[in-house]
Amino acid sequence: MSISDKTKKALEKVGLTSYEIRTFSALLKAGELTASDLSQKSGVPYSKIYEVLGTLEDKSWIGSDDSRPTKYFAKSPSTGLETTKQKMESDFSQNQSVILNELVPLYEKSGTSERPDIWVLSGAINIAAKILQMVDTCRNEVMIALPEAGEGLVKQALPKLRSLHDKGVVITILASDKMDKETIQSIKRVATVKIKKGLFGGGIISDKKYVVILLGPEIGGEGSSDVVAIWAEHAGLAGFARQYFEYLLKDSKQV
Repeated sequence: MSISDKTKKALEKVGLTSYEIRTFSALLKAGELTASDLSQKSGVPYSKIYEVLGTLEDKSWIGSDDSRPTKYFAKSPSTGLETTKQKMESDFSQNQSVILNELVPLYEKSGTSERPDIWVLSGAINIAAKILQMVDTCRNEVMIALPEAGEGLVKQALPKLRSLHDKGVVITILASDKMDKETIQSIKRVATVKIKKGLFGGGIISDKKYVVILLGPEIGGEGSSDVVAIWAEHAGLAGFARQYFEYLLKDSKQV
């Protein structure tokens, strides 16, 4: 049994060298081994084996015992990955601070500013078209808050939601308690559905960066009879909307 190329590539991407992969792989197959046996079984030159074992131990992929000569053994891949992830996160934050400290002041001095794409849409047809387009391009996760007025939209979006569900996209829907039971049953087949009393606003967050916030006529200002929505491609705004969505989910009822 040898490790597939796909898994080797993944191990390289999380920071293991080809010598480290060979060594770990040999230990997985053989159990405990001394450094010289490992060098033979893995094909890692003896002149390099101790250095490779040292880095694998630092990264928590392997352990060793007190026997003479020392014997080495593989640790659970979950342990290795967790340690690697923590190190990557801590390195990332350190690098982030260094980069931001120097580059943000330069960016602010340059006088340019972010121009996020933000649109105000009005009219149910325009809003529906934008939402369906968003749902269509979604890759990983979509969160939808549906006020009572959004019922027609759900019926339109159902085929798209089904195809997303089949592609493995995680769909969470927060629906108003006034929504028709049949509609709820039909969306329940493709999504996690929760019910919330008195849900008046609505919106959709796709892949943590696109967001549509639906404002009913009652928020649209005096004399307004049409539905208005704000569409944005802005990770900050989508992140804020997502936190609020999760806050609403907490005290809603699972269907």
